[in-house]
Amino acid sequence: MVGNGQALWSSRTLNGMSVPPGERLPAYRVASHLAVMAVVAAVMGVVVAGLAIPFAGVLGIGAKSISHTVESLPAKLKAEPLAQQTKILDNRGTTIATLYDQNRINVPLSQISRKMVKSIVAIEDYRFYQHGALDLKGTLRALITNQANNGVVQGGSSITQQMVKMTLLDQAKTKAQRQAATADTYARKLTELRYAIAFEQNYSKDWILERYLNIAYYGDGAYGVQAAARHYFGTNAKDLTWLQGATLAGLVKNPSGYDPLTNPDRSIERRNVVLDRLAQLHVMSQHKADRLKKQPLGLHPVSTPNGCVNSTAQFFCDYVVSYLEHDRALGKTVADRKKLLYTGGLTIHTTISLRDQRAADNSVHKHVYAKDQAIGALAMVEPGTGNVRALSQSRPMGRDVNAGQTFLNYTVPHQYGDSAGFQPGSTFKAFVLAAAIQQGIPLSEMIHAPSQVNIPMSEYRVCDGQHFTSTDTWNVHTSTISGTMNLYRGTQESVNPFFAKLELQTGLCAPYHLAQKMGIGLDNPATEMVPSFTLGVASVSPLEMADAYATFAARGLHCDPRPVVAIDDSNGHQLKAYPEQCQQVIAAPVADAVNDVLRGVQEPGGFGYDAGLGLSVPSAGKTGTTDRNMSVWFMGYTPSLCAASMIAGANKSGHWITLNGQTVGGQYVYAAHGSTTAGPMWGDAMHVIQQWLPNTDFVAPNANEIRGVLTTVPDVAGLPYDQAAAALRQAGFHVADGGYVNSSYAADTVAYTSPSGGSQAGSGTTILIYRSDGTPFVPPQKHHHNGPGPSPGPGPGPGGNKPGGNHKPGGGNTKPGGGH
Repeated sequence: MVGNGQALWSSRTLNGMSVPPGERLPAYRVASHLAVMAVVAAVMGVVVAGLAIPFAGVLGIGAKSISHTVESLPAKLKAEPLAQQTKILDNRGTTIATLYDQNRINVPLSQISRKMVKSIVAIEDYRFYQHGALDLKGTLRALITNQANNGVVQGGSSITQQMVKMTLLDQAKTKAQRQAATADTYARKLTELRYAIAFEQNYSKDWILERYLNIAYYGDGAYGVQAAARHYFGTNAKDLTWLQGATLAGLVKNPSGYDPLTNPDRSIERRNVVLDRLAQLHVMSQHKADRLKKQPLGLHPVSTPNGCVNSTAQFFCDYVVSYLEHDRALGKTVADRKKLLYTGGLTIHTTISLRDQRAADNSVHKHVYAKDQAIGALAMVEPGTGNVRALSQSRPMGRDVNAGQTFLNYTVPHQYGDSAGFQPGSTFKAFVLAAAIQQGIPLSEMIHAPSQVNIPMSEYRVCDGQHFTSTDTWNVHTSTISGTMNLYRGTQESVNPFFAKLELQTGLCAPYHLAQKMGIGLDNPATEMVPSFTLGVASVSPLEMADAYATFAARGLHCDPRPVVAIDDSNGHQLKAYPEQCQQVIAAPVADAVNDVLRGVQEPGGFGYDAGLGLSVPSAGKTGTTDRNMSVWFMGYTPSLCAASMIAGANKSGHWITLNGQTVGGQYVYAAHGSTTAGPMWGDAMHVIQQWLPNTDFVAPNANEIRGVLTTVPDVAGLPYDQAAAALRQAGFHVADGGYVNSSYAADTVAYTSPSGGSQAGSGTTILIYRSDGTPFVPPQKHHHNGPGPSPGPGPGPGGNKPGGNHKPGGGNTKPGGGH
């Protein structure tokens, strides 16, 4: 706003806007008019003890000669900041939503077209820069005319008085205050005048005119000249032409009656009145005014959608608003924060990527329809920053339940979206896996996992060395494979009995608290820290899961989900920054080991790869299916983006039902699985997004820090024993001497190893080194070697037999298909 300095818009600046003949107010008539006003005021009973109108302030003359000054009046009206629209921007500065109680964008007077300013002054108060708070002649004329007609027939308010009236109405908090601000009474006029005098004494004319142009209502939801210029003409206030300025200036008197969109004829008529007035005041020639009057309105309406329901990213917008409403730094109460968001003219810089959001939306809407008896959701988080890149769900925002609409945000935690969440199924096995690696359990640990296992619940340890209190027995069965297997195979095949037994080793406390540290909102140990924790019985949101798995991708660095980067106030100054909130919650080698296991899901033979979910960049994943297939998940991630895909059965009332037997996305679901039901929704989004992802690989786990990491055994055939042993130890293996064997290699060099060079074995495995005795092996002529020891080495070529070592040690039966 312009302060009390030199006026930007003086009477000279307005191109000699002169007083038309017959409207001049000779000095000798002032006394007469004052007398008339005093008489009228006395008749109305508005002159009361202790109150006198300070005509010095009214007329702007002789202030020191008047005993009753403005300062003696109870005329303090604080001009509160005007409500302005708030914009929510994506990570590239594109507006994704606008929030407002009043569609207004304040602009300084210097950024408003002179043609607009001259038009409004000409039609509303052409002597604005000459008189004080009161346009005396206009007011007296209105008083006499209205008295003669027994009612309010004519207005005589100055721009300052009108601004006061608009301010009182804008700041009215109660119905009584709103009625008082608009009452057609002389008492209201006198109140306005009293406040107007104070404004004239304390602010410049430019400040008053600027506020007037910004506070005025121009109809059809447009407040202020900038919003009106955008709304009706698709332009800015500084670029308004004579025709546009005259149209907007004519609206202020009766915004609905002269609305150019609904009443174009009346709007043209009113616009032409303004043009004639400009000609009458010699601002333009009558010839020019007549020529302009023949022109059409020239409308180019631009709507300004309000709220998240009109956003290009509805539920991300909803998350941003809820996230900020929870921020106490923005106000003492939620009501205070909401008021700031909807009236403060803020600019909210967010983390969303619209291209990722579009890919997510397209995939979700393809795989789950709004009216389906199911809910589909995708949440995407950037590892290492917590930046939320996309949130999408199948049910759009709205009140029409029959159309599948909802205001529940199923993608975020309950406190931000009011959804109760979903059971995540076997995706929770990753927390048990990470806890096991942290505790030093080798990835090569072999656990026998039959198709069904019965375990007394009291055998499970909780925190502080205590045992789970229950006399029940947990019956666990598998839907994939059975047999004896290591942590790679048990995880990649998602074998329930395997993890039920692994939990006996880790206890329940460690994986539970690890999940909390990784962003899972667990808060009820009595129902969540239970043996079935590994099968995902707690309720979570897709955003929580994306955040947690992003911790693995970021090598153990957990970052709180961050939808907002910074907020600017209405003047463009930063109100608050929201820096990344990150903490190392898992040792990097442990996270590397988890990634090494989970990438197998996305490689040949893994559930994800077999379902067509592989990417052009390195990726890892984990499937999840709950009891009775109520919800299915696919957690997939690269080192630079993590996405949680979830589909859950739910009727239109939001009650959970099984997915089995439902038609979802036009496809009948016989039996839902993580990889084949939720997986394709993840895949279709990520297959689009992968083109923008860096081709960065996961860091291989350090075999010297993580026990049991599948590591390629170095080929050391032909090397001296000490050199070969050093190479094997550096690769993370233990070494033992296997003795001498016949071999064509030089005596005392390595003939071969067991496991053999080139095969894979868990780090920490003992590698036997067999040395050559310098005698070439001669195979028996009549029979084959069937002895219990290792076969002797080959001929002169390097390498040797591979008596041990598989890609997935521990074997197990082949999987029957489908994801768990």
